[in-house]
Amino acid sequence: MKIKNPPPSEFIHPRTPLLKVLVEFFQLKNLYRQGWLKRSVPEEKCESVADHTLGVTLLSLFLVENYFPEADLLKTLRMALTHEAGEVYVGDITPVDGVSLKEKHLREEEATKRVFAGLPRADEYIALWKEFEETQTLEARIVRQADRLEMIVQTCYYEKLDYYNFEEFFRNTAPLMKDPQFQELFAEIESLR
Repeated sequence: MKIKNPPPSEFIHPRTPLLKVLVEFFQLKNLYRQGWLKRSVPEEKCESVADHTLGVTLLSLFLVENYFPEADLLKTLRMALTHEAGEVYVGDITPVDGVSLKEKHLREEEATKRVFAGLPRADEYIALWKEFEETQTLEARIVRQADRLEMIVQTCYYEKLDYYNFEEFFRNTAPLMKDPQFQELFAEIESLR
């Protein structure tokens, strides 16, 4: 996996679980999103996993407050902030990496448990990660679709910079927009291409 800089965990070794988790999450600032790199986006323009997480969290906030008032906002934001926890240790595994979805899930689940180990509320964070993966609750559906919608916004940006024709991303993402609000936003983004 290509990273921007050496991860903070190579230099900082906190003793307390809280600081350890923070330093581990900081590694996501330095982990490039691999799908972009594999499609000719130059490293200096490549989104990191932390960049992506910020976008997903902001989108989740705006969606809940403006379209899904019945959703639990705090739960949604906690899920959005922690949904990439597994990538701290396994990196950004993409569909073209030859890793089955089952194997990817198992690797990320073990990594997520490792990231949160030692925190008093570790079980809650792990449960949020699992809930996101299972995508059965309203909050998980929001974060899952926000995850894809954020990627599509980034896709438009990279297409405008002429890095690649990302038609496959649009084609594969359209059926994943389940709620009408997401379908409308997706259609608007697609119209901006």
